[in-house]
Parts: sequence; C-alpha cells; structure tokens
Amino acid sequence: MAEAGTGFLEQLKSCIVWSWTYLWTLWFFIMLFLVYILRVPLKINDNLTTVSMFLNTLTPKFYVALTGTSSLISGLILIFEWWYFRKYGTSFIEQVSVSHLRPLLGGVDNSAPSTASAANGDADSSRQSVSECKVWRNPLNLFRGAEYNRYTWVTGREPLTYYDMNLSAQDHQTFFTCDTDHLRPADAIMQKAWRERNPQARISAAHEALELNECATAYILLAEEEATTIVEAEKLFKQALKAGEGCYRRSQQLQHHGAQYEAQHRRDTNVLVYIKRRLAMCARKLGRTREAVKMMRDLMKEFPLLSMFNIHENLLEALLELQAYADVQAVLAKYD
Repeated sequence: MAEAGTGFLEQLKSCIVWSWTYLWTLWFFIMLFLVYILRVPLKINDNLTTVSMFLNTLTPKFYVALTGTSSLISGLILIFEWWYFRKYGTSFIEQVSVSHLRPLLGGVDNSAPSTASAANGDADSSRQSVSECKVWRNPLNLFRGAEYNRYTWVTGREPLTYYDMNLSAQDHQTFFTCDTDHLRPADAIMQKAWRERNPQARISAAHEALELNECATAYILLAEEEATTIVEAEKLFKQALKAGEGCYRRSQQLQHHGAQYEAQHRRDTNVLVYIKRRLAMCARKLGRTREAVKMMRDLMKEFPLLSMFNIHENLLEALLELQAYADVQAVLAKYD
C-alpha cells in the first residue's frame, strides 16, 4: 500500500514538472490573444504613438546619464563581488544561482522511478548496521596525532598500515630535508627524526631541535604527532609558519648563489607550502570552511607549480562542503 502511494506521488510530481515546462508557451499565446482583443479599449496605437514621440524628444544628455548610471551600478556590483570573493573565497552570484535559483528553475531533478526509490530504501536499511568509512588516497589528509591516534585510542585498531607509514616517511624526507641539513644542528637532528620509526623518539628529537633553534620542521612534527586536538595542532602550525616564513625569506635572497642554496630554498618552499596547507585544513576541520577555501586558493595562486601537495583535492572537499558546485566543476576542469 505504501509503495503504491509512493508511486502515485512520484507520477504526480513528474506530471507537474512536465506541465510546468510547457506552461510558459501557453502563457505566451494567452497574452498575445489578450493584447489583440483589448487593442481598442486600451488604445494601444495611441500609446505607441505617444511612446515614440517621447523617445524622439530625448536628448543625448539622457543617454549619457543612462550610460553613466548603468556603469555605476555595474561597478558597485563588481566591487561587491570582489569583496565577497576576498572574504569567502567564492563568487556571490554563482553561489546564489547554483544554490538557490537553480532548484527553483528546475535544474535539479529529484524525481526517480518508484522501483529505484524502493531499491534505494532497501539499500539504506541494509547499510544502517554498517559504520561509515572513507578511503583516503593520501595518508597525510588526516593528522596522525589528533585523528589517527585518537581513533586508535577509542577503537583499539590501527588505521594506518606499514605501507601508509612508509609513504608518509618518504614524503617527509622528500619535502623537509636537503643535502645541507648537516650544516645546521637543528636540521641535522630533524633529518634523523624523519627517518626514525619510533613515534616517541621522533617527538623527543623535535623538542631537542627546538631547544637549539626555532625549527619549522620540528613544529610540524609536533603538530602532526604530539598534538591530540586540532586546536593544539593549529597553534603549533602557526608557530611553524612564523619560523618557516623567516627561513623562506632568507633562502630566497641566497638561492642564486649556488646549488646548495637553491636546494635549501626549494626545501624551505616545500615547508612553507605544507604549513599553509595544513593550516587551511585545520580551519576547515574547526568549522571555518570559507576561510579554508580562501587560504587554499591564495596558496595555489602563490605557488601554482607545486602540484605534488594535491592542494586541489582538499579544496574540492571544502567546496563540496559549501555546496559550491560551480566552483567544484571549475577546479576539476583545471586540475583533473
């Protein structure tokens, strides 16, 4: 009985949608018929003559004023769009058109056959007992201390395999080390720390490096592995950002003095990009999604050639959370 009622409602909805699609044609012909019938009582010919006389009496000053007014309104709209994009990282007009106007105009079709609805209902009921999960292609998408370890504490299960840990270690050594690390004591300690398998040994090495110098990579390790919450991780990443920006500016001035300085500048660039990316991810995980989108967009504009961090994947997740589907399509067209 319930299935029959659902099928009837779906058919009724589809009929309404179909009739609404062709309703504008009927309305157009009705308006033409009314204009033809009422042309004499409404004195349409006289009114058209009056309008033509009015247009003929207009001076060029009127058209100049009209053009200036339209330009002023367009400029105000452009300024508002620019301010909205700077603050929220998305276009206001696209956001309104995609999120609000498109469903009203019938751009989203929620109708489906009754059999498909019944099948979906059975599938949903069968999945209620299965816990939700998500497969992460890149293990760096989650924080090892604040998320992976908390999962281990709660469930007693290890979410990362040895293969995932090995990939992370390779990425850390690639991004955060260079051939000149042995010349700086703090960087030399961190070079060994990234190769260390024991988590406590890595954390101890990071604290030892911070006693010698404000080492950005040491703050990164502590934010990734010692911090137990996203708030703590964000504070450590902000300290890492301050230290990383200083190292980046110094190495940027010396990058053309030799191959060693160039390698050091490349490492400092990787560190800075990684820190800003993780700060954006912290903002998103703490509910500041629009701020995270803006940070990711600015980062991709500042360093367009560094695609190995896959920042666009994090941007796609944030845009999907905001339901900014037009921006999602633009990002996919550009990067995928």
